[in-house]
Amino acid sequence: MNLQKIVLEHSDEIVARWFDKQDNQSLQDYSSTISTEMIEQMNREFSGIIVSSLKGGESQLKELDEFAEKVVNIGWPFGYITEGLQIFRTESIKFVLDLHETETKSDFIEVMEGVNAWLDPLKIRLMNQYSTNWNNIISLQKLALEELSAPLIPVMDEVTVMPLVGTIDTDRAKLIMENLLNGVVKNRTDVVLIDITGVPVVDTMVAHHIIQAAEAVRLLGATCILVGIRPEIAQTIVNLGIDLSQFPTKSSLKKGFETALQMTDKKIISNDNKTEDIEDILDSIGKE
Repeated sequence: MNLQKIVLEHSDEIVARWFDKQDNQSLQDYSSTISTEMIEQMNREFSGIIVSSLKGGESQLKELDEFAEKVVNIGWPFGYITEGLQIFRTESIKFVLDLHETETKSDFIEVMEGVNAWLDPLKIRLMNQYSTNWNNIISLQKLALEELSAPLIPVMDEVTVMPLVGTIDTDRAKLIMENLLNGVVKNRTDVVLIDITGVPVVDTMVAHHIIQAAEAVRLLGATCILVGIRPEIAQTIVNLGIDLSQFPTKSSLKKGFETALQMTDKKIISNDNKTEDIEDILDSIGKE
């Protein structure tokens, strides 16, 4: 029995059966954001790739890889692929058996093994490509989050700001330390403002990491100023007995920036060469 020839000759009928059974259960959670037209378009493309894979060749492999990448990029689960292939497997076996009007065990086994030999490599290829593309996306997102989690922003010569937002764990503390030290050297920084306004909790561990970072910066010849200490954070620090006396602290980024200007012998001059009130000029940096 030439399974390849049968499927190719009757592909329209098999695909029609597949469309009737394809209920896209794996996409139910996405139903509010996926249009029916888009699902139908993807199903047409999917069924075309499955049938074309019987012909073999590099072009078919490329189509498989591109389709797997497309599924990942639009955020669909791998279940869409596995369910689709399983339905195609079942409908292909049923169609061939119905076509030959046979229900013998040997014929069933022959057809099943033939369909499996065709679709199993297809499933493995799609699975590998899906996983590869998914891992690539996760890696890129992780890198992007890492860059955003501990940014070091030069605001003027010799002064930089590191705004911290969110919870600080051990892994993130290491990243903060690395970015801080590399940034101090790269930007030839004299004063670093570590802004913890967006850090919800400052416990003993977080304070320990901040103190370590400040000490490391001091060894490089620069000074850390801790800014953004809210009243509740100040109370927590006192209650925990945390010693932050090694480096200056300020309640706001604005006050910290004023101190940084003094420490680096700088002042802000308006365009008409008249010294402006520092309180007015720094309003854009932050409110007290």
